[in-house]
Amino acid sequence: TYDGCEIYPGSNLNVVIGANGTGKSSIVCAICLGLAGKPSFIGRADKVGLFVKQGCTRGLVEIELFRPPDNIIITREIQVMNNASSWFLNRKPATLKMVEEQIAALNIQMDNLCQFLPQDRVGEFAKLSKIELLEATEKSIGSREMYQFHCELKSFRERERELEVLTLQHLCREKTNSLEKMKQRVERYKQDVERYHERKRHMDLIEMLERKRPWVEYENLRKQHEEVKQCRNQVKKSVKILKESQSPWAKKIQEVEENLNSLDMKTKDNTAEIKEISQKIKQKQDALEIREKKIEEIKQALRMKKDEEMGRQKKIRHTREIIEAWKNELNTMAVCENLQPQIDAVNSELKKLQEERENIDSHVSDLRAEKRNQEREEKRIIDHLEHLNNIMKMKEENLKGRFQDTYSALMWLRKNKDKFKKRVCEPMMLEINTRDSRHAKYVENHISGDDMRAFVFESQEDMETFLAEIRDHQKLRVNAVCAPAKSCAESRPSRPIKEFHRYGFFSYLRELFDAPHPVMSYLCFQYRVHEVPVGTEKTREMIERVLQETRFRQIYTAEEKYMVKVSSYTNLMLTTNTSLRAAQFLHSSVDTDGRRRLESQQQDINNTLKSLDMRLTTLFERQKHLDHRDNELRQQKKELLERGNRRRQLESKIVLKYDSLRQLEQDAIDLEKEYELANQKIKEINKQKAELVTELMHLTKGIIPLSIVSGVLTLKRIRATAEKSRLESECKAGSVQLRAAEQRFQELDDRKQCLYVNCKELLIQARQACKLGPDEDLPKEFQIAFQTLPNTLEEIDAFLNEEKTRASCFTGLNASVVEEYNKQTQEIQQLTNYLEEKKNELNKYKQNISQVKERWLNLLKDMIEQINEKFSKFFSSMQCVGEVDLHVENEDEYDKYGIRIRVKFHSSTELHELTPYHQSGGEKSVS
Repeated sequence: TYDGCEIYPGSNLNVVIGANGTGKSSIVCAICLGLAGKPSFIGRADKVGLFVKQGCTRGLVEIELFRPPDNIIITREIQVMNNASSWFLNRKPATLKMVEEQIAALNIQMDNLCQFLPQDRVGEFAKLSKIELLEATEKSIGSREMYQFHCELKSFRERERELEVLTLQHLCREKTNSLEKMKQRVERYKQDVERYHERKRHMDLIEMLERKRPWVEYENLRKQHEEVKQCRNQVKKSVKILKESQSPWAKKIQEVEENLNSLDMKTKDNTAEIKEISQKIKQKQDALEIREKKIEEIKQALRMKKDEEMGRQKKIRHTREIIEAWKNELNTMAVCENLQPQIDAVNSELKKLQEERENIDSHVSDLRAEKRNQEREEKRIIDHLEHLNNIMKMKEENLKGRFQDTYSALMWLRKNKDKFKKRVCEPMMLEINTRDSRHAKYVENHISGDDMRAFVFESQEDMETFLAEIRDHQKLRVNAVCAPAKSCAESRPSRPIKEFHRYGFFSYLRELFDAPHPVMSYLCFQYRVHEVPVGTEKTREMIERVLQETRFRQIYTAEEKYMVKVSSYTNLMLTTNTSLRAAQFLHSSVDTDGRRRLESQQQDINNTLKSLDMRLTTLFERQKHLDHRDNELRQQKKELLERGNRRRQLESKIVLKYDSLRQLEQDAIDLEKEYELANQKIKEINKQKAELVTELMHLTKGIIPLSIVSGVLTLKRIRATAEKSRLESECKAGSVQLRAAEQRFQELDDRKQCLYVNCKELLIQARQACKLGPDEDLPKEFQIAFQTLPNTLEEIDAFLNEEKTRASCFTGLNASVVEEYNKQTQEIQQLTNYLEEKKNELNKYKQNISQVKERWLNLLKDMIEQINEKFSKFFSSMQCVGEVDLHVENEDEYDKYGIRIRVKFHSSTELHELTPYHQSGGEKSVS
């Protein structure tokens, strides 16, 4: 708003009034930074360089503070480039520490919200706890003694707690040691004897338990053996009963099977007889077919004789016609003329044709060599274009890694493009290609991240179809936009970029990248890329002049983006600038110009190849024409050479034709005779056919009864098979039971044998445990002792473990009881003296705390009473209610003391404590 300003504050309350953007906050910021405050105290920016006016390289704050007898002048000069500050005290260079010492001497606390409360940190004041508010108030307006007393009280109280805890712990330890001393003195001898006898009883009981255990284990296994044996015998009886019950069914099934076998034999014999007769019938039928073929062959031979005779007559007529024509030609033929001039002319033309063919062959060879060179160049360009396409694949991998949903939608789109009526563009980060990778950051900082991964549609209907499938059905989170109905892709900037070269601008943003028509139309419409200029470091150095003279709303310099807004109050420009982010999506963009050049070269080569192909085709056509003309000339030459020999050839041909005519006339065929011979052969064959038909009828009559017998046997076999299936079905349940019973019997028999072997082994182990021979019985004393012990393995094992545990406890008796007694007595005496000393120290601390507490509370209550009186008065003047009081949870917890602020802004509500959540933003600011 201004380059320089000088403020002379008055006494008491100072108020600065002005519209938005007139510089009120600049005064507050200058006070904070000039008094060694940090940028974070203001809550607006994190670097001091950002508080200097845009376009300037440095800023200066000078503050004069009242201090008798001489005022203090503090000067701070801020450099924008490195965010460095230079300090001066009374116009002389100084350090930051020297300035902070002078400010602290005047009790100026820029980090205390009760002294310095900028508008951006009003909310933080409301978030202060009661404890923090009390300490801030003490530092701000309380005397130095007050805050010092408070700190001493907290320190004293902490030490008091330590002494109390220490004393209680040692008192407990003293009681424990005294009790242990008395027990050792009274029970010293008696306890040792009783422990010895107790251990002996436990060891005897353990030995008897270990002897009984194998007998119990043997008895358990013997009982299992008897149970399995009884069960096995019962199953054996069941198997026998089931076998007896199955015997009648098995007999019936066997009878049915014998009947089936008999029927099968009869059916087999009948089928063999039918087959034999069928073969004879087949032989007779084949013989009839052979006779029919012979008749047809005779007729065919007769037709061939007839055709042959007709052909002979036709040849005779044709031969006579040829002889007559040759005689006429011979009669009309003139005397042989001179043909040499014509032959020489043909030879001359053939020579010219040969020369022209050689020239064409040379041209074809040259054109083919040129075509091979062009094809090699085309392959090189295709390889280069493929490399550029690989860069596109890298961009797709980047999309897949960052936005999996968008990549999945892209794969679906490529497979289903036929579902859309108009063009659909892939995500912009794939479609946009910067012409220089250094320009990618401008494009990405200008276009939002959501639009960078958005699909672009030319039709609103297509976009709705796409989103219904992707978002609703596939549940993918993707972005989509629709290009404007009226294309904006060809929009021109209102002013040419040449007018702004003097400011360091080198291009509009649109000229730095390429994109499909719908994408470019959307970016021009939505982001005005054709109206956003891009500059250099020169632009930044003269940024203030650029903003004033060009009136652009957005501009880019080498590393920053500037946005300009006009204040609705003063019509003044408000400018914000941000550093450019590094490119994330377009950093591997394709060189579009280079790609265009390659594609243009490829097109040129294709055109050249087409031209070469056309020229080659023309030459090949000419070659074909010359070959045809060469053949014509050679044929003409041949005919001229043959014309001289034509008369002799005709005379010779006529003689030969007469010979051929005489031979044809001698080879005549007698058709009537051939007809008679054919009829005789056919009559003989028909007689044989009649005999074969009579035999065939006789065989057919013989096979009919056999077929009837075969049908009867088939019906009988079907009935017998059904009867067998019924019997097997009724018998099946019993068979299943029998197999199950036999399997169960085998399992139990195996189990019985295994238990028998194990019982023998356990009996041997039990006798060994009691030290008995193979034939000795268990002694009576063992039997009596075993009766008092548990009878199950689980109880024996539990009892055995318990007794072993008890026996293991009776070890390590201590003989030096007197020495231990003296040692414990001495330690008790030392502890008593130590506790007495700590009690005295604790009493002294409590006396000091009482004195300091009384002095501190008197000062604190007076200060809070004054604050409350003025706070209540101010709120009363606004028809509201406000109170400030001292909040105490426990009088001895000095670190929990705090100041509580309670306010009431509406007559219908009660007093409520000021918190970050209960009151509105305005109410918190007023409070």
